[in-house]
Amino acid sequence: MPSSQSDWDARYRSAAESRLPEPASIVRELLPLLPSGPALDIACGTGRHTLFLAARHQHVTAVDWSGEGLDLLEKRARASRIPAHRVNTVEKIGKSPHGGIDLVHADLERLELPESSFELILCLQFLQRSLFPQILRGLRHGGMLLFETFTQSQLEFADGPRNPEHLLEAGELRTAFPGLKVIFYRELRAGQGIASLVARKPGKKS
Repeated sequence: MPSSQSDWDARYRSAAESRLPEPASIVRELLPLLPSGPALDIACGTGRHTLFLAARHQHVTAVDWSGEGLDLLEKRARASRIPAHRVNTVEKIGKSPHGGIDLVHADLERLELPESSFELILCLQFLQRSLFPQILRGLRHGGMLLFETFTQSQLEFADGPRNPEHLLEAGELRTAFPGLKVIFYRELRAGQGIASLVARKPGKKS
């Protein structure tokens, strides 16, 4: 699995002519239950989840450190007649007056999210523990987090990340966001080691 920005750029560059992968099954299955307000897709890659949400006329902020991935997402959005705009300053994240997709090219290790800006935050197949407080900050009261990524059980299988920093410990994700109410949680070891969390931030929607 790529480990640097240049590696991801190269991967996405080679995927430019490939078909867009299907959204993760948990996103497809839960779509009717997910909030339809402003959404954030962290480490969006080439945008399989961003485009899936935007297709139901949901405004999505798509953030990634790969410029190549965002370029491909923008191309695919325009091909689907979904408006896509570049956002260059942190202050404008989540504050777009238009629909469609906002594209944010950012160092995820230094990302600062505006407070209470998103009704839905997605983080799939990506783990950066330093972002956990930012996720809590960016989620609106009543908003929902959907988080799914690899656990250390993935080391039993051939593919996927190998760096322990990018693998959840058993049970870690369940307690990673103490300010949220867990709605759904599971860990699987069937073909891959993965943990999934759906949680809501208490309080009324703003």
